[in-house]
Amino acid sequence: MEVSSLPLSASQRGKLISAGYTSLSSLCATSSCNLARDLKISENEAADILKVASRRSGLDKIENGGQAIMNGAQTAWDMLHEEESSICITTSCSDLDDILGGGIRCKEVTEIGGVPGIGKTQLGIQLAVNVQIPADYGGLGGKAIYIDTEGSFMVERALQIAEACADDMLEYNSLLWKDSQACEVNIQPRAFLNNMFYFRICTYTEQIAVINYLEKFISEHKDVKVVIIDSITFHFRQDFEDMALRTRLLGGMALKLMNLAKRFNLAVVLLNQVTTKYNEGSFQLTLALGDSWSHASTNRIILYWNGNERHAYIDKSPSMRSASAPYAVTIKGIRNSTSNCKRVKLM
Repeated sequence: MEVSSLPLSASQRGKLISAGYTSLSSLCATSSCNLARDLKISENEAADILKVASRRSGLDKIENGGQAIMNGAQTAWDMLHEEESSICITTSCSDLDDILGGGIRCKEVTEIGGVPGIGKTQLGIQLAVNVQIPADYGGLGGKAIYIDTEGSFMVERALQIAEACADDMLEYNSLLWKDSQACEVNIQPRAFLNNMFYFRICTYTEQIAVINYLEKFISEHKDVKVVIIDSITFHFRQDFEDMALRTRLLGGMALKLMNLAKRFNLAVVLLNQVTTKYNEGSFQLTLALGDSWSHASTNRIILYWNGNERHAYIDKSPSMRSASAPYAVTIKGIRNSTSNCKRVKLM
């Protein structure tokens, strides 16, 4: 349950969200003293807010000897069947799909990070297009939400990738069916752009607000099957002096995104930047936001250069072994790598 649903004043709700208290669980885990300090309010007002949160979450019933009813239990067999039947979004690179077990999985949060120019945004746009591939072609037939924090989304590039995807489907269709007219209406390149919901984010508070709004938005657009944030990092690496606040805000966002993935059976893709980390006497490249953030995603994929060839490496996953695969960024989008792949800037 979200803080925005509590019967508090708009000012109090705004202060809570700005301080990183976006869920009832995060609010009920703190003390009135800490809450007063974080919100810059009196301890009495903080205690009143915690009372409201306690009543709404049902904690007062537990403290008074009532019973807490837990719903949603399932057997391990059901969980295995659910995982085996889970749907994936293809990356358009068969080598990459192979190590990912078919592509980017729904019901999971996947973090993808790498150095500038490695193709993170290209992969994000590719997934926003590919999620719309109809079920007849092995796709999900869904829609995409693209949250752009850096201003790196290029609609011309999205159209280019959509045109290539439509061409691939028409070619596939012509091989299987004599009459391709029945499917042509659903695979026009411009239709792909109509099914991408784009949010431009300029501050970390806007980012928090949009993520809090996603539940309502997706409830109204139930065919959304992927949420892409490009990048999750940008606004949390600039002018952020209060690291405890940053950790709390990021933790709240991560929990929210995990719940969205599970509840709506969709994929959440978080693009991340890199930073340097001092380890055993030398500096090494690692994904940004620190060690605590590494637990925020189900799967973690690192993109890197191997000579002149791009590679993707599975750094963390509960169901897939660590492995790497080459890929290429072409005029058509993400594709299988070729032996003569050159390190050039396409755009």
